[in-house]
Amino acid sequence: MKKLMQSFNDLKLRNKFLIVYFLSVFLPIVVSNTVFYSITTERFLEQKQTDVDLVVDQTKEEFTRLIDQAIGMATTLYLDVRLYNFFDTEYESAIDYVEAYNYVLRQLGTSMPLYNSIQELNFYTDNPTVIYTGGVHPVTNETLNTEWYNETKGTDRPYLYRETSEQSHINLSLFKELDYYHLFHDFEKFIRIDINNVAIEQVFDNVTLQGDLFLLDGHGHIVYSSHDSIEWESDLISFDQAELPDQYMSSSQTIEDDYLDQWEIVGVVDSSTFTDELMESTWYLFILGLINFILPTFIIVFISKSIHSRIDKVLNHVKNIEKQHFEEYPYVKSKDEIGQLTRQINRMTRKINQLFNEVFISNLEKKDLEIREKQAQLSALQSQINPHFLFNSLETIRMRSLIKGETETANIIENMAGIFRNAITWGREWVTIQDELTLIHAFLEIQVYRFGDKLTFDVDVDDSIYDSKIPNLSILPFVENASIHGIEPLKDQGKITIRIKEENDVITFMIQDNGLGIPEDRLETILKQLDNPEDMGENVGVQNVYYRLKLYYKDNFSFNIETEPERGTRITIQLPKN
Repeated sequence: MKKLMQSFNDLKLRNKFLIVYFLSVFLPIVVSNTVFYSITTERFLEQKQTDVDLVVDQTKEEFTRLIDQAIGMATTLYLDVRLYNFFDTEYESAIDYVEAYNYVLRQLGTSMPLYNSIQELNFYTDNPTVIYTGGVHPVTNETLNTEWYNETKGTDRPYLYRETSEQSHINLSLFKELDYYHLFHDFEKFIRIDINNVAIEQVFDNVTLQGDLFLLDGHGHIVYSSHDSIEWESDLISFDQAELPDQYMSSSQTIEDDYLDQWEIVGVVDSSTFTDELMESTWYLFILGLINFILPTFIIVFISKSIHSRIDKVLNHVKNIEKQHFEEYPYVKSKDEIGQLTRQINRMTRKINQLFNEVFISNLEKKDLEIREKQAQLSALQSQINPHFLFNSLETIRMRSLIKGETETANIIENMAGIFRNAITWGREWVTIQDELTLIHAFLEIQVYRFGDKLTFDVDVDDSIYDSKIPNLSILPFVENASIHGIEPLKDQGKITIRIKEENDVITFMIQDNGLGIPEDRLETILKQLDNPEDMGENVGVQNVYYRLKLYYKDNFSFNIETEPERGTRITIQLPKN
């Protein structure tokens, strides 16, 4: 996580704004619009499915009501004793039959108009004395093989039967055997009630559905369909054989009546019929998403350009300061962080310019080249810039972290502030070992904060030497080198050990790490540079400490480097106590 944050911190502001834009604008809009589109489409399809379900349910109720009328009439006739007597009587002459026919069947014909669902009423009997005309038909050997006869014979349930026809008719009939009165059992008697084709068509045509409706019998055959291309009238066609759209929405409901066993009403809607309506909603969503993209993009680009251009100008100005051009940055009116930073840089520029004119130029005129070079080397790590404003900023951040309860962050900032405070008070050439250890602890705590469990350290100091004085920053640079060059590249856990002991008025400082060690050729280069004060090389910190110790102690100190590749490095320094 720390490496990720470091990588993020190393990015340019423009790239950071792009990342913020992607994570805060682009990605949320894409995700939210996708979710919204998915939910809208799902709700739209659910509503369409509900509409189809309602149409199918309405059709089922109307069709059931239509059949119930026929069932009601069949029940009435089933209980009419006159019919039993009429069909069980053996007539001696045609006149006797005609008189009975006019008395019984013609009266039944007068009640037909009351049932708009009934088209025609017929009877079947094997009584040889009746005249087979006027709706009366014989029960023949052919009749015995019909489906309706076998389904009706011996049962008390009516049977709904469709007869295929070359004509465009439904031919749906209800059959019922007249066997209620056991006294009349000499001849077989059946009722046939033909359902009105127009009434059935009205049931299926008087609904609003952008698709087709199917009426299926208990075997899955199409009894009726509003689909024009299916020739269901002349043949028994299974619903599975029907040509349906490639993508469709359907709804089916089973008619829950004993006499309509497993009959179903099925509604089928081609999905392409509501694609245009769905695309219209999609288009509106696209326009809204486009607006949500363009507006934040414009704002992000505007803000990014403003910040980036201002920081570039400040950076170029700082580079000019590095070239000893101490002109102040033009007056800045903005009060944001960039404006505050610019004003601080102007203050720093004035201070550097003042120091440059008062100290360096004056000394360069009065001292020879060697003294100036020594002074530059001694001052290299002392006061490049005045870091007051950095210390104040860190103190402000630390207080805000404490207010927010971020104790760990506040402690790390306090450690950094301590290091900067030492830079501010660099005028002390000599410090106690206690003061040096305070800085070392602060630095190591920061490193532990960076590396986590990867770094541990152990400090062991004799209690009697805490107040002994040594040159400022004599030990910290070696601890820093051990952490950065020894432990940081290490993949495993690293440890830094610090031992400070006194023996015979000599203080021994030992700084040891279990890092990668120093390559042999690199160690030779370092030792050569220590013998050559004019060659600063890349190890400015180590050389600076060595030269300062040499200036302060002359030859009364010892300095030793022991290293082993992949095992670590040990620095040993011995200084006189007084």
